[in-house]
Amino acid sequence: ADEDYRGISSTFEQNYRCYPSHLEKVIMPPSALDRLAYLQIDYPMLFEVTNPSASKISHCGVLEFIADEGLIYLPYWMMENMSLQEGDIVNIKNASLSKGTFVKLQPHTKDFLDVSNPKAILETTLRNYSCLTTGDTIMVPYNNKKFYINIVETKPTSAVSIIETDCEIAKISAFTGSARRLDGKPSTQSVAPISSPPLKQHQPEVASGSNGSTPSSSSSRKRCGKLVFGSNGDQALNGTAE
Repeated sequence: ADEDYRGISSTFEQNYRCYPSHLEKVIMPPSALDRLAYLQIDYPMLFEVTNPSASKISHCGVLEFIADEGLIYLPYWMMENMSLQEGDIVNIKNASLSKGTFVKLQPHTKDFLDVSNPKAILETTLRNYSCLTTGDTIMVPYNNKKFYINIVETKPTSAVSIIETDCEIAKISAFTGSARRLDGKPSTQSVAPISSPPLKQHQPEVASGSNGSTPSSSSSRKRCGKLVFGSNGDQALNGTAE
């Protein structure tokens, strides 16, 4: 199998048939871990996901390497963002993303402000992400409801890593105009600005595939960062993340 890797010094690229998952990171087959290890891809492992038929791109981290060969499981919101259907072909390529310094988020409705402690919900949700891509819409589940939040802007680039970094989150500004949720239903309610406290980010662990091999550096290289939510919102939410 080594001949398959010849001529590829540091790039992992593969096409897979995709299927939805409720998780926030992708699940790849064991052969992907073997190839990534062969190529000595550095942690954290981040990937560019492309829908070749729609020219849409997103980014994500990997959770496990236990999918059936030839298949990949993507967060369902990512499949919606990228106009992907079950069984469609996606291109997966390893990516080196800049550490985020600034992120602007925009909820679709004011309902998000009515929940108990929205700052903690944002903290819990974003802690599950490895990276954010401008133009994506993520889903925040809470109390049997789904809240949709746009990634309006990321700096210094249009896709950033939020692992091991101090990243400012701008005040969440009001949504104007007409929105459409991931489930296709329209959403036009406005949103008042909010702010939130620092968010601790941790290096994710990469679960092993069927062969049980996991690079030993995955746990020893874990470090913390934080996401600092802007404090200039009109409705500041006080408190500090634990």
